[in-house]
Amino acid sequence: MHDRIHARKPTHDIEHWSTGTIESIGQRDGHCVVTVSPKDGEPLELVVTNAIRELFLGRLDIDDDESPVGERVWYRKHGG
Repeated sequence: MHDRIHARKPTHDIEHWSTGTIESIGQRDGHCVVTVSPKDGEPLELVVTNAIRELFLGRLDIDDDESPVGERVWYRKHGG
């Protein structure tokens, strides 16, 4: 199962979501790995499909040539 990530504040079950800042985005085993730094705590890796990667990156308020590093996202770790 995959983690969940949104570029915009979720409108449902908001108490189940955390916010963080993107530190890096990479690939591993055919999946997208997004390292997110929460306000308090250690950075964590979120594993999402490449389709979800394209979806949330497309919704960030950045230009196509800008890096998503430093952008705020909402996330849920699988099982968390």
